[in-house]
Amino acid sequence: MAQVLEFKLPDLGEGLTEATIVSWLVRVGDVVAVDQPVVEVETAKAMVEVPCPYGGVVTARFGDEGAELPVGAALLTVAVGAEGSEDVSAPVQPVKEAAAQEKPDASGNVLVGYGTSAAPARRRRVRPAAATGGGVPERREPRRAESAAVPTAVSKASAVSTTETVAETVAERPTGPVAVISPLVRRLAREHGLDLRQLTGSGRDGLILRSDVERAVTERSAAPLVTSVPAGQAGPVAPAAPEPSATPNAPQGHRTPLRGIRGTIADKLSRSRTEIPDATCWVDADATELLHARAAMNAATGPSAGPKISVLALLARICTAALARYPELNATVDTARREIVRLDEVHLGFAAQTERGLVVPVVRDAHTRGAESLSAEFARLTDKARTGTLTPGELTGGTFTLNNYGVFGVDGSTPIINHPEAAMLGVGRIAAKPWVHEGELAVRQVVQLSLTFDHRVCDGGTAGGFLRYVADCVEQPAVLLRTL
Repeated sequence: MAQVLEFKLPDLGEGLTEATIVSWLVRVGDVVAVDQPVVEVETAKAMVEVPCPYGGVVTARFGDEGAELPVGAALLTVAVGAEGSEDVSAPVQPVKEAAAQEKPDASGNVLVGYGTSAAPARRRRVRPAAATGGGVPERREPRRAESAAVPTAVSKASAVSTTETVAETVAERPTGPVAVISPLVRRLAREHGLDLRQLTGSGRDGLILRSDVERAVTERSAAPLVTSVPAGQAGPVAPAAPEPSATPNAPQGHRTPLRGIRGTIADKLSRSRTEIPDATCWVDADATELLHARAAMNAATGPSAGPKISVLALLARICTAALARYPELNATVDTARREIVRLDEVHLGFAAQTERGLVVPVVRDAHTRGAESLSAEFARLTDKARTGTLTPGELTGGTFTLNNYGVFGVDGSTPIINHPEAAMLGVGRIAAKPWVHEGELAVRQVVQLSLTFDHRVCDGGTAGGFLRYVADCVEQPAVLLRTL
């Protein structure tokens, strides 16, 4: 006897509540092993392959490629063989999960290997009809959605009784079941005092999504106040707010949903502009000697020769040296406690443009790395960014960002700070320009450096000192020897 188990979209960490299906890695009828990746999804931070915690035959998939699912939504079902049996092709009796209410101490579905769940609900044993003198089998309580233990074999009468019990439990509810899977949606509704039974879900089969709850909250806040009346009496009803598409003057051009990485970028940049009082200063620097130093490093031969050094790695090494002198810029602001938090480690983010949008991979403990180590780590993270395989951990936790927009052929920019960091160094293109060198006009390799900083963490003197030190190291790389 086999059983059918449902695998739901797990909690992917980092506060993510939804994901978009990019591609299915298995088809209906395929045999999967425990922890085998079955679907590739795109979250707001990265592409993730989701492993299945069950081994067996895939009996159904839920969601087409491109569909957006909330955490907790069904991904697929797997027919799992009985204990000690390798035959998973026998007919199975699907066991439908009851719509039990979630416990607040459960963290929900998570990826294999971490996370918690609520204690399983206690059940009464199901006795076969023969054991009760041919009478109706004793009803058992519907199992919780989080429970993974399902009896491997039950009599036909017991299965029918269980199904009827579940149906009766739902039918006994005075107001009917709610088409909600995600615990986050339920909690959001509770916090705003919304009755989910009054909402119409926009998800598949009427599933209520987080966006449905947020829209209802917005509509209610925009609607006129309604005087409460005793239960059972008719009262005035606030008119529903019109749908955005119903606005007569709304533009009718092509619309692209702000979700996934694009949505995360929009939210983060908006928050940065809203919360951070930023300012920008810039300076032109002669990078000729820096390029000569890099060429000498890469031309070295023999046992001392190492991997090639990139310009970005040299600029990163200069950044970490400058942050050691001006640690005020390696900080964040705790707005709730009105405190500036100066950070000890430098986790250096760098902007990388990919086909999926702008991402900022993070080099951990950049202050402990030399030019060779930085070059290798930049290369590794850039390759993962281009293939869309960066993990959420490699995209979060930065304390300072280096933005090389010179690769786009532009000289300068006023970048937006990567919230919640306090500063970002921008680097323009290195181009041949006329420059006064040693009292004479010459053609030199010139770069424009810009620093955008949070004016709450420091004043212009600190920001100017940081930028001037960076420019001095670019013009005379030997200045770095003082700090090595």
